Amino acid sequence: MKRTTSLDPQDTKRIHNPWKSKIQNFVQSPLPWRKFTRQETNETNPPGESLETVLSQKCGQKVFRDFLKSEFCEENLDFWLACQEFKTSKSPGEQRPRAARIYEEFIRDESPKQVNLDFYTREIIRQSVRQATLSCFVVAERKIYSLMENDSFPRFIESEQYEVLFDAASKQRGHGKHRKALEIRRSRDLTQHDSKAINMQCLSCTRTDIMRLQSVAQTQDQELC
Repeated sequence: MKRTTSLDPQDTKRIHNPWKSKIQNFVQSPLPWRKFTRQETNETNPPGESLETVLSQKCGQKVFRDFLKSEFCEENLDFWLACQEFKTSKSPGEQRPRAARIYEEFIRDESPKQVNLDFYTREIIRQSVRQATLSCFVVAERKIYSLMENDSFPRFIESEQYEVLFDAASKQRGHGKHRKALEIRRSRDLTQHDSKAINMQCLSCTRTDIMRLQSVAQTQDQELC
């Protein structure tokens, strides 16, 4: 007569626990094939009522220069940009010829793009360019920047050029937000897909666990016959 025996609960627990641990580790561990990283969006911001913000963008520099040109004072921005480039000089051998070119173009009397500086500032620069350092145009640069900020810029933000610049930047910002929303939606869909994969894997593990238990029970029944 075939004798049926039930599995000892301790045996079942010993078989079930290792698989339970594997399932828990699988669910709790990060997915190696899907890593979500937060990336900074290089979103274009509207220029706002700030000269610094306008000059931080190439399109802002171009539009502002066009406005200055309409007022016959574009040399102010050209000088400021030349000073920014001069600061990138890496050695005295590179600084001296660059400083001399800036002096000849913007500082000396009757230069082709002479900027509006007082005699004392011009004289200091004339003496300093002989042994040029990165600071030889600092004072003049600040004065010209202040002149643009306090004199030209208030009129610029009331101009048609500024309105066009602002509208273009706002549209670009809108496109950036749209792209960001699409990326968030795609990330959410991928997360849901991975969650379903985990659930199916866990279900598969549970079925395998049951089959192993049934196999052990059948083996024990055969041994007892």
